[in-house]
Amino acid sequence: MKQELDTDILIVGGGTGGCAAAMGAASLGRRVVMTEETDWIGGQLTAQAVPPDEHRWIESHGCTRRYRRYRDLVREYYRQHYPLTPHARANPTLNPGLGGVSRLCHEFRVGLAAIEQQLAYARARGTVEVRLKTRAVGAEVDGDWVRAVRLRSLETGAETVVTARYVLDATELGDLLPLVGAEYVSGAESQAETGEPHAVEGPAQPENVQGIAWCFPMAYDPAPGADHVIEKPAQYERWRDYHPQTRPPLPGRLLDWTHPHHITRRPRRRVLFPHEEEAPGQALWLYRRIICRDHYPAELAPHEVTLVNWPQNDYFEGTLIDCPKDEARRSLQEARQLSLSLLYWLQTDAPRPDGGTGYPGLYLRPDLVGTEDGLAKYPYIRESRRIRAAFTVTENHVGAAARGIGRGQPGEGEPFPDSVGLGCYRIDLHPSTAHDNYIDIDSLPFRIPLGALLPVRLRNLLPACKNLGVTHITNGCYRLHPVEWNIGEAAGLLAGHCLQQGLEPHQVREDPARLKDFQALCVAQGLELEWPQTHAV
Repeated sequence: MKQELDTDILIVGGGTGGCAAAMGAASLGRRVVMTEETDWIGGQLTAQAVPPDEHRWIESHGCTRRYRRYRDLVREYYRQHYPLTPHARANPTLNPGLGGVSRLCHEFRVGLAAIEQQLAYARARGTVEVRLKTRAVGAEVDGDWVRAVRLRSLETGAETVVTARYVLDATELGDLLPLVGAEYVSGAESQAETGEPHAVEGPAQPENVQGIAWCFPMAYDPAPGADHVIEKPAQYERWRDYHPQTRPPLPGRLLDWTHPHHITRRPRRRVLFPHEEEAPGQALWLYRRIICRDHYPAELAPHEVTLVNWPQNDYFEGTLIDCPKDEARRSLQEARQLSLSLLYWLQTDAPRPDGGTGYPGLYLRPDLVGTEDGLAKYPYIRESRRIRAAFTVTENHVGAAARGIGRGQPGEGEPFPDSVGLGCYRIDLHPSTAHDNYIDIDSLPFRIPLGALLPVRLRNLLPACKNLGVTHITNGCYRLHPVEWNIGEAAGLLAGHCLQQGLEPHQVREDPARLKDFQALCVAQGLELEWPQTHAV
């Protein structure tokens, strides 16, 4: 027998955007039910094990107040619970791992603890209910309104029908969109449709999406003779010999030290450790390092750990979107095998600068991701289904070259008057399932327009993740951690505001006075709507 539950707002998906949406909605006193497929909320920041990709002004501006609080809580956790050196403890901008990709490369359990703190009071009060290991499997739709969503426990199989006034899709792949019959786009749009310089020529390619990566934390034991080599993965020979035929082509095999530079596409030789570098920037170890010995007294220093989300474990041989379930399962298994094969290659076959092969002192850290095999709980998803929106952000709105802004020149993306937040990141697309190679181009500091959060038809469904009104191209800069957080938080506030005011989201955008009122709420809640100054690309 199905259970029934009624709430103000249902958030399907407990990732970065879903959690931010719950915080925003709960702050307005709304009752929220949030689901999550794994047993960790937080998405990119936790279950997918991806240190936050952020812009270079993040310490002072360009994110929401709650996202900034998340960052503060992470640093406070280290100061309270870790035996840091006095210098590290006193550093107001402590970067726990000193990884180069972010000013806050941290462990994922710490990120989970921070998000749990931010939601703790709302959960204690009963405003937010979190259902872990739960997936949406059906929906009841009446015309342009989503009336209810059917949830299924992945542990027991028990089902619950949740009725809600607003339903937010914060799933990693936009899984709710087909369930409710929403109009959506997947894959690559055509140049004829979007007018984007980097869109594909000819017809649209709905199956052409960015590859996924099954990330894993990898430690190094420097003791002489240390040997942590894992059992050879079942598909090791396949991935060791794999030479993907991308356009433009890769210089060699995927499991290799030489890969094209993500911007210039010229072959670039990498090494594992900094002491092996012939020039700065070659060491992959420093890219997403999450535990750094330098922050601890020598007698307490842990083994260092880096997070492996490298070109070598990008999986782009299959899509997870709108394909048969057995194909999706196969792709997920192959992505896992690719990551394990990369580790085994590093341990045994990877050429070393000293002429030897392999680093047997490398080992997995399952405890850092809460799994048995040491891989993240969930694959890193870069590209989702996307709503057909009242307004779609294209490369012509945020691309530097498309807007006539050269490298080193100041500029900003389209100054959307219906802004509900900010973001900044390069338009960064990884190799895709159509074997397109990297697209990595300059973008401008941009705004998040409210119109991109509004489906063209459905009245009470909102995107709260990477599934807003962007294109295959602009997804490349709207998909990063602080932007996803802002999207989710704005969606949660919008749903709560509409319930308070007796409005629909489309009415908020279409009426200048109502839009101004909602934007004032966003500002009061700590969302930044305009870049404070013009920044150079």
